[in-house]
Amino acid sequence: MSNASETGKIFQLNKAAWDTAVNSGDNPYTQIVSSAHIAEARKGNWSFFLSDCQPVPREWFPELRGCKVLCLASGGGQQAPVFAALGADVTLIDASSSQLDQDRFVAERDNLTMALVEGDMADLSVFPDETFDLIFNPLSTLFVPDLVPVWRECFRVLRGGGVLMTGFMNPDEFIFDHEVLDNEGAFVVKYPLPYVEHETLSSAALAQRIRDNKMFHFSHTMDDQLGGLMRAGFVMTGFYEDRRPEEDKNPVRNF
Repeated sequence: MSNASETGKIFQLNKAAWDTAVNSGDNPYTQIVSSAHIAEARKGNWSFFLSDCQPVPREWFPELRGCKVLCLASGGGQQAPVFAALGADVTLIDASSSQLDQDRFVAERDNLTMALVEGDMADLSVFPDETFDLIFNPLSTLFVPDLVPVWRECFRVLRGGGVLMTGFMNPDEFIFDHEVLDNEGAFVVKYPLPYVEHETLSSAALAQRIRDNKMFHFSHTMDDQLGGLMRAGFVMTGFYEDRRPEEDKNPVRNF
């Protein structure tokens, strides 16, 4: 299987997995914000999260009223509606039609205007150069094998002086047995890096994972994440670390 065909297959499998996650309703990243949450945002009470626990500093955001915002691979009825409630001109692109349906539901429920686009975060060719003032990309790069086209496309569609906010996992976390870590909170070294999940599975386990519509994950080095951003043309102006919500296996997410 060529790299291109493998990437395309993984894209389709992860797309189907996110659709399944929406239907099952037990994934926190598919659970929509409430009308009360939108009402609070309209009053000026808002925060955005690129990861689980620590909000993005408010001073990092440009003026949001009238700001052209691209919510990149962040469907699920969470961030995009809040940006819209704050008066931003919001476009959301996500691979999962079911995730986009979550945002469509919130928009119709709370009288919000957003443009919803089904597509690949590594291919933003539907957007002209220098379209957006802000790109907001919560944790999602772990679902793509190659970050080069993602960062290249983000830089292309951002206006001069625009801002990209992105969250990603420490690549060292991928060396651990994730089931033991999630279920027992224990760090058990199991995998070499870079982590390519489908290559760690036996043929039987891979086939079962596909039948179960489970997502496939990839680690990325700090060089690919931070170095890749700078090679694409970005200048890093802010950085912070977050933690896992280890105290609660099913935390109530802030958006």
